[in-house]
Amino acid sequence: QAQLYESGGGSAQTGDSLTLSCTASSRTPSNNNMAWFREAPGKGREFVAALNGLNEIAWYGDSLQGRVAISRGSARNTLLLQMNNLQPEDTAVYYCAAADYGGSYDIDRIGGYTAWGMGTQVTVSS
Repeated sequence: QAQLYESGGGSAQTGDSLTLSCTASSRTPSNNNMAWFREAPGKGREFVAALNGLNEIAWYGDSLQGRVAISRGSARNTLLLQMNNLQPEDTAVYYCAAADYGGSYDIDRIGGYTAWGMGTQVTVSS
């Protein structure tokens, strides 16, 4: 099973930008789906963005629509999440996830992923 390590979280002010990074172990096939989810205090885990491993098409959830971009890093086993114009409601633990397949099926659902990182905290203050 893939091992995932997130980094790049921290404290930000309203309107700031942050880039989160996720590095997957070498056991992660490069054409599997990878995604970001987040979990705010008292709320369930929410889909943020994903990359379809077969065609590299990006999918985005509604919460950060227009303010977020998902991409591969310079190494294919690295996944980036660029977040812009951060708001206090973006405060959450952000998790990287990897599926064991590529394609659009369940790409935006928790159940579509079998490997999860430990998460990185993002705190946005006004």
